[in-house]
Amino acid sequence: MNTVTDLQFNRLLNLQAAGDSAKLLQLPEGGQYLNHLGTVHAGALLALAEASSGEFLLRSLGGMDGLLPVVRRLEAKFRKPATGVIQSVASVREGALDALQSGLATKGRGLISVNVELHDDSFTHVLSATVEWFIASSRDAN
Repeated sequence: MNTVTDLQFNRLLNLQAAGDSAKLLQLPEGGQYLNHLGTVHAGALLALAEASSGEFLLRSLGGMDGLLPVVRRLEAKFRKPATGVIQSVASVREGALDALQSGLATKGRGLISVNVELHDDSFTHVLSATVEWFIASSRDAN
């Protein structure tokens, strides 16, 4: 897999690579994403946040060959109602990727938390999330 947008569920949602190189992914504008208030549904925002954390790890680790990643926890704070196109950025605390690599090398597994921020096309900060991933070497996952 080259990108999380290749996953069937993410294709169903039409998650896309963001056009801005400073961003990861985007949820396009569309009536199918709206809730009863006419703003982007919480479920759509959470799906974008989770996918963005996975995309961040794919890019940071140079792919996931030989690894089995699973979301362990997702915590989110909805900040403002979202409208239009939603874009994501993600980060990890300093040293987190090195710690993960070390755990994979020594124990065959590790945890990493990815912070995700979502903004709509009016630059409104609509969601902050932390997605915790459990990642195991696929040889140790059996």
